Amino acid sequence: MHHRLARLRERLAADKLDGMLISAAPNRRYLSGFSGSAGTLLVTAERALLLSDFRYQTQAAQEAPDWEFRLLTTTAPLPKQLPALLRELGLHRLGFEAAHVSVAEFEAWRTALDEAQLEVTWQPTQGLVETLRQVKDEAEIATLRRAIAITDAAFAAVRPRLRPEMREREVAWELEKALRERGAEGIAFEIIVAAGPNGAQPHARPGDEPLGVGRPIVIDFGARVAGYHADMTRTVILGEADERFWTIYNTVLAAQRAAAEGIRPGMTGREADALARDVISAAGYGACFGHSLGHGVGLEIHEGPRLSQASDDQLPVGAVFSIEPGIYLPDWGGVRIEDLTLLTEQGPLTLTQSDKQPLIEL
Repeated sequence: MHHRLARLRERLAADKLDGMLISAAPNRRYLSGFSGSAGTLLVTAERALLLSDFRYQTQAAQEAPDWEFRLLTTTAPLPKQLPALLRELGLHRLGFEAAHVSVAEFEAWRTALDEAQLEVTWQPTQGLVETLRQVKDEAEIATLRRAIAITDAAFAAVRPRLRPEMREREVAWELEKALRERGAEGIAFEIIVAAGPNGAQPHARPGDEPLGVGRPIVIDFGARVAGYHADMTRTVILGEADERFWTIYNTVLAAQRAAAEGIRPGMTGREADALARDVISAAGYGACFGHSLGHGVGLEIHEGPRLSQASDDQLPVGAVFSIEPGIYLPDWGGVRIEDLTLLTEQGPLTLTQSDKQPLIEL
């Protein structure tokens, strides 16, 4: 964790900040290792404090042993303790995460400082820690590989057991069980199993629809391991597939391959998105691909960099992101194929290894 904290301190110095309050849970965990549900970090050039309550005192010592723990209580919450902390640390220009602090919380902090007659310049920051998180270190990549391997293994176990009479909800449960049995601490997000026309909804929720025969089934799921998320989509079909299915499926597969082979470090998210979108548009399905090509994954299932038509994010070496083009047709269904990819100096390295053969013979 020390190198992560060092990178943050470089950013604070560049932004002329004496310190920063960090409240977003993924950012707390990234910098300190602390996985508790409540707490705030206070980072300066020399000190690193973890502020939380009695429930997490032992956990903080175990997960963040190099951080100074300060106890928050119901009678002495953060706003009440903040003036003394800022005086102790000699802070005058303080950053905070504007996207993660409510108006009420910020007003409580400011009121406490006003009552203590302490002058501090508040500096809202946007995506400061999130930008650091885009480049994964070796430990993060190893954890993501574990989550992806569990996801691959779960799909390999459940795929041969799919039958026309199985319902979407049943398949989702079988996938979740398979993930947990193979070492996942939980699911990365609510599993998507969408049969037939339901697959036209990119984020469909599994219900009582049977899988059926001869229609596309979109399966999107992933394992969560040590807080890190896997994400994979496969589209399968039971029995026979008609020409329309193969046309759409092969178009999506070609689009994904174009992106996986063409993305390079330093590209913008917009440029990466175009590699796949151009293939789908050339096939006449441009209007049926309405979401972005992909997104970063890590401590959040959706994080930077963004691979979309509107994204100016530059893709850095060390980023792990999805490549997931799709085509969606109302009253018919959808096809989406998604892999997770590590961007290296040479280009994308596909981490997901699950079979892409869609046809399951009965």
